[in-house]
Amino acid sequence: AEELCKEGAKWPRGLGYLSDQLKRAMASVVLNLAEGNARMSKQERRRFFEVSRASLAEVSACIDLMQAFGLTHNSQSFKSSLCEISKMLWGLMK
Repeated sequence: AEELCKEGAKWPRGLGYLSDQLKRAMASVVLNLAEGNARMSKQERRRFFEVSRASLAEVSACIDLMQAFGLTHNSQSFKSSLCEISKMLWGLMK
């Protein structure tokens, strides 16, 4: 997350909206994971973990846009990290 934020800080001025969206999506991944862990019922936990995974997909889409706009050359590294996080979330949802 920290590395992605650093990348976003280097973007041209007109793409600030994408940087903001990326930060919100990353925050949503973490915050929904934390809230899910605080829930007592399995069904509630799973719902928050599902939202966290959906936000992770949004982060992935932002990385795709970064690559398309020529804003990063690290997309494979970022995507690899997202894949690992997704696997962990999937494990929590079982």
